[in-house]
Amino acid sequence: MAKAHNILPFSNKETSSGQANGNTNGKEKQNGNNSTNNALSRATRFKFAVTARWKNELVAAAAEFAGTYMFLFFAFGGTQVANSAARNDDPSTAGQENNSITQAPNTSVLLYISLIFGFSLMVNVWVFFRVSGGLFNPAVTLGLYLIGSINHTRAIMCFISQMLAGMAAAGAVKAIFPGELNVSTTLGSKMTATPVFTIFMLAAEKHKSTYLAPIGIGLALFIAELVGVFYTGGSLNPTRSFGPCVINGDFPSYHYIYWCGPLMGTLLAWAMYRVVKSVEYQTVNPGQDFDDHEAALFEPPEDPSHPDQVERPNVAAITAERAVRMASESSQERSRSRHDTRNFPDRFSRRHWKHSHRDQNGHKDYLESYNEEDVNGPRRSSTGDINE
Repeated sequence: MAKAHNILPFSNKETSSGQANGNTNGKEKQNGNNSTNNALSRATRFKFAVTARWKNELVAAAAEFAGTYMFLFFAFGGTQVANSAARNDDPSTAGQENNSITQAPNTSVLLYISLIFGFSLMVNVWVFFRVSGGLFNPAVTLGLYLIGSINHTRAIMCFISQMLAGMAAAGAVKAIFPGELNVSTTLGSKMTATPVFTIFMLAAEKHKSTYLAPIGIGLALFIAELVGVFYTGGSLNPTRSFGPCVINGDFPSYHYIYWCGPLMGTLLAWAMYRVVKSVEYQTVNPGQDFDDHEAALFEPPEDPSHPDQVERPNVAAITAERAVRMASESSQERSRSRHDTRNFPDRFSRRHWKHSHRDQNGHKDYLESYNEEDVNGPRRSSTGDINE
């Protein structure tokens, strides 16, 4: 007879053979290895935790590099096209003698530059916000660090990625587009407060339409560019100003403004955010982004004093609770009904009201009900038939 093939793992095979041979040292070996296995498992968990953390940080940094590069590449490319057209028309009035951004009141050029920056930011933030948050700006990175949305490790790594991506995008535009790189700015500003505060309220503060935050962020940059491009170049982003300066090899004496302006705007946005949070803005106008079901279940006090009093209703939980309550009430009603049946004057319970039997001719007949006078009526035999 052929020997049966053992399909169990090798460790199980050894255990089985040890038990069959009466090996009494199996439990001692197992107990002796418990401490070693526990130590190895703790070390393995620590190793995996450290690896997972740095893996996440590296992925976020890589996503920031890719997103910042794509955002600034298209923004620089559109600015290069707009400024080249303005320079060809009249360089003396377009303010292009020193390769600076247009300072002439050419609204078509200003609109073109504002649109390319706003839409490029909106698209790329929408692509990358689920990976790294779609920051693309050291000023935004600082702001999210101040409000506690990201830790210092991710803030530093994202900052490095953003600066490298800005230089790479400026270099790619200079290499691809004809002519000199013509995307530099002239002055900085504190208009960064508007986009940063928009990010705080639409992205950092979670609500029903958080997934649409990239649209608001892109539009915030668009309106800031409409105002700022003509006077300052509309930098709003140290990376946006630093990259072209590196590629052109020209750092103006006022380059520090490109850093101080956005950082001051970030601090202003952070102060505004702290004020809004300190007064508990949720209690002022609650329920504005609720759907019909949530609004129907929303019953806040007349004058709420705490954000917990105006939280979004959990429709699924409330519906499940009501269903359980209805099922419990229905069960109690059935229990009361069975209790009333025991007090029925007939010896037959209500479930016997429609008991069927066959008569002498073999026809199936039904006993619909019994009267109080019919207490001594037909009884059930041992075979289940009804005796007359």
